[in-house]
Amino acid sequence: MTDIKKVVVLGTGVLGSQIAFQSAYHGFDVTAYDINDDVLEQAKGRFAGLVDTYKNEVKGAADGKADEALTRVAYSSDLADAVKDADLVIEAIPEILDLKRSTYATLGDVAPAKTIFATNSSTLLPSDIADSTGRPDRFLALHFANHVWAFNTAEIMGTAQTDPAVFDTVVEFAGEIGMVPIPIHKEKAGYVLNSMLVPFLNAGLALAAGGYAAPEDVDKTWRIGTGAPMGPFQIYDVVGLNTPYNILMNGGDDEQKLAAWLKENYIDKGKLGLAAGEGFYKYS
Repeated sequence: MTDIKKVVVLGTGVLGSQIAFQSAYHGFDVTAYDINDDVLEQAKGRFAGLVDTYKNEVKGAADGKADEALTRVAYSSDLADAVKDADLVIEAIPEILDLKRSTYATLGDVAPAKTIFATNSSTLLPSDIADSTGRPDRFLALHFANHVWAFNTAEIMGTAQTDPAVFDTVVEFAGEIGMVPIPIHKEKAGYVLNSMLVPFLNAGLALAAGGYAAPEDVDKTWRIGTGAPMGPFQIYDVVGLNTPYNILMNGGDDEQKLAAWLKENYIDKGKLGLAAGEGFYKYS
């Protein structure tokens, strides 16, 4: 077992909440941090929803284990207080490089020297962030897929500066919280999963944005043609549209045109995906 006992998750959005709850479910004390108390109140509803989800979908969770997990989650909007005794901080804030770098600059000043920092960034390289942490030897990427209790891969990717012992510790920790660790042996934007998934999602988006086919017909084609359970637009709705928008905005001209289409036709209209009740599809 690792020496990690206290885990802090920065960001209580869809995936941040899942990472925090999954860690608590497997016995770790967790602090969920976000920028203010109003956001944390929303997060508490998200955590309560995860209790019900685990009871319905995770074997053994209905025997009190999911309810017990919730008792191990604390909430804080004070970064210094949240991380004061943290062994591991997992960052799951929006996919904006400047925001991540400024957050790590502050985090590096207030976290104990022992603390390991891990980014859940979907597409940014850890080396883009490492120098802002003040401890590049104790920094790496730990990437989760949405619906962590079911799609339970955890991709671990360091930089040339990451201490191999830190890397091994995070690989072991991923296993301790019920994930299947996937060590990445050198830096690759998108890791394994998103190196395949993002081009697929972008291809679907380009078909709809270009007027070639409606989102539901793109999804239908993919499901029938491959036997996959979901098409690209169903996946977008599960992920939430803000995350792909931020990723596309950091891309080239073609990606930024797709981002603009996504913003105008969906995000600006409040159609943010499953969690909002509507994205490319409506949800009751």
